[in-house]
Amino acid sequence: MTAEPGAALPAELRARIAAEFPKYPEKRAVLLTALHFVQAERGWIAPEMIVPIADLLEIEPIEVQEVISFYSMFHADPVGRWHVQVCTNLPCCLRGARQLMRGLEQTLGIRAGEVTEDEMFSLAEVECLGSCGTAPVLQVNTEPFVEGIAPENASALVAELRTRGGAAGRRS
Repeated sequence: MTAEPGAALPAELRARIAAEFPKYPEKRAVLLTALHFVQAERGWIAPEMIVPIADLLEIEPIEVQEVISFYSMFHADPVGRWHVQVCTNLPCCLRGARQLMRGLEQTLGIRAGEVTEDEMFSLAEVECLGSCGTAPVLQVNTEPFVEGIAPENASALVAELRTRGGAAGRRS
C-alpha cells in the first residue's frame, strides 16, 4: 500500500490545503496558498515539508523550492517573532535604507539574515516592497509598511515591538 500524497503533512493541514482544490482548475494552482498555510504553522517552511507539499499538489519538489526561494514572503529558515524586512532597492538606499539597516543591526546585535538569541527578532534585506515614493520603507511580518522611517528611529521601532511582545515561531 502506498502512502497518501502529502502524508507527512499533519492531517488538519493536508485537509485545509485539499479543501482549496475545487477553487482552481489544477492542484498546482494551490501552491501559494499551501505555502502560506504551512508557514503559518511554524513561521517558516522546513525543508522536510517540500516533498509532501509537492506530492499533494502533484508537482515536482523543485517547483515548490523555486517558489519558496523566489518570494521574500516565504521563509526557508526560521525567523524571529518579529521579522523585520528592510527594502534596500535603489530608491530606498538613496533615502537612507543602508543606514537604517545598520541601525537595526546595531540595536538588535545581529546582521541581516540572522535571528536574535531570544528568537524575538530576525532581520532581512529585501529587494523591493513597492513603496518607492515613501522610501525608506520596511515591513514587520505582514503588517502594513513602516514608511519614511528615519535611520535614527531604528531603536525606537525595536523598543515598540519589544513592548508588544509575543512568543517566537507561530504567527497570529
